Amino acid sequence: MGGLSEATYKVAGGYDIHLKEAGSGPVVVFLHGSGPGASGASNFRDNWQAFVDAGFRVILPDLIGYGASSKPEGIDYTLQLFADTVFEALEAHGITQASLVGNSLGGGIALQIALDHPGFVRSFVLMAPGCIEDQPEYFKMPGIARMVSNFGGADFNLEEQRRLVRNLVHPDFADRIADALVQERFAVARTQPKDVLVRMRTPNLAPRLGELPQPMLVMWGLQDDFCPESGARHFLAAGCNVRCMTFNHVGHWVQVERAAEFNAHAIAFLKGADA
Repeated sequence: MGGLSEATYKVAGGYDIHLKEAGSGPVVVFLHGSGPGASGASNFRDNWQAFVDAGFRVILPDLIGYGASSKPEGIDYTLQLFADTVFEALEAHGITQASLVGNSLGGGIALQIALDHPGFVRSFVLMAPGCIEDQPEYFKMPGIARMVSNFGGADFNLEEQRRLVRNLVHPDFADRIADALVQERFAVARTQPKDVLVRMRTPNLAPRLGELPQPMLVMWGLQDDFCPESGARHFLAAGCNVRCMTFNHVGHWVQVERAAEFNAHAIAFLKGADA
């Protein structure tokens, strides 16, 4: 994407973690979610430039198994693996402190990084964060059931990719998904092994949320079919320094479905948190 520089770092295990960046100022790291074809730049294609324009240095990593990062087969994709590999790459890139913006799995990774490295994280913006329920609870969600596909097979095609992306958003928004986003995700999905999804292993971090003192902004679509909106209550019950916002007629992708509102709220929050 134009305006983004790129770098790749070798981390433990011999894996490569790729990232893109733009801008200058306080560092904001965007952590994308899972799903066929996900990557940092494509998942936040409607967001990163607004943060750069607002005076932030934006980092867009590709998680292990995604984007242009290594995609090993025959391993479990654990939350600890995601967190450790992306944190090591950020350190190698010279990042010593950052605000973390995470959607879905990326939200869970943000929480894990903060638990492991408390001084690294200034603040959080979390959109429908994962890893705050037991993993079987997520598999009961209707969106997960609709994600069954030919992903990883030779007959996985562009139309199947489009269907999977449409599943992530509220039906009112489905026809507004950019073709470029579908194309970008399809190009990545064709390089991913099935293990990226079928061997994902995530813990329930809800009991540890009270350990996190950082300011948090949590946003959720009321009609999220992947991560239940009731998850916002975990942050409130834990006594976190948190502001929760719920969007009606929005699915799993607040940052896509309500991009302008998301950008405005998140930027204002981060500027306040950094003041």
